[in-house]
Amino acid sequence: MFPTSDECREGSSVSKHVSRVIDAIDRSGVPYQLTPMGTVVEAQSMKEALSIIELAYEQLQDCERVYSSLKFDIRKNTKNRLKTKIASVEKTLNRKINH
Repeated sequence: MFPTSDECREGSSVSKHVSRVIDAIDRSGVPYQLTPMGTVVEAQSMKEALSIIELAYEQLQDCERVYSSLKFDIRKNTKNRLKTKIASVEKTLNRKINH
């Protein structure tokens, strides 16, 4: 999620506004992982996932236009998938990977 309108950009940079979104996600307490081109959030329910999206969007309410790209991978009765999915790949490869 990032602003695309001119009043919320500094040239081609959007890091100032993206940082506001990340700060809100971090303060929410949900598990997340920041990557160079997006953020992965682990929620326990669709309701919780949508509340995090709403929270993130609220951080950019002063921007006329905001772009969001969302993906959902819903697997019931699991937790800590941010780490266990990577651990599964590392186990298969029989080595640590860069992540």
